[in-house]
Amino acid sequence: MRLREKKGAITARRDVTIVNELGLHARPAAQFVAHANSFHCEIWLIKDGRRFFGTSMVDVLRANLECGATFTLEANGSDAECAIDHLENVVAELNDDDM
Repeated sequence: MRLREKKGAITARRDVTIVNELGLHARPAAQFVAHANSFHCEIWLIKDGRRFFGTSMVDVLRANLECGATFTLEANGSDAECAIDHLENVVAELNDDDM
C-alpha cells in the first residue's frame, strides 16, 4: 500500500484481485458499495486506466470485475487507510453462498 498526504487528506492505494467465482456482479457489488459508503472518504476502483467511483453501484458494475481481475482500490480522505483495509477484506470475503 502507498500512502501520501496532500493538503491534509490521506490517499491510500492497494491492488486487489477478485476471487469470487462470479466476479463482482450485482449482489456482491451492492455489498461493496454499502461498505464503501460507510467511510468519510472518496473511494475509487481503477482498472485498465479507468476510474470508477466506488460508492456508486452503477460505476462498480461498469468496472466489469470478473473473477481473477486485478484492480487498484484507492481512497482519499481522513479514514482512507482504514477504508482500504476494510474494503480489501470485503472483496476477499465476497461469496455467493452467503447471499
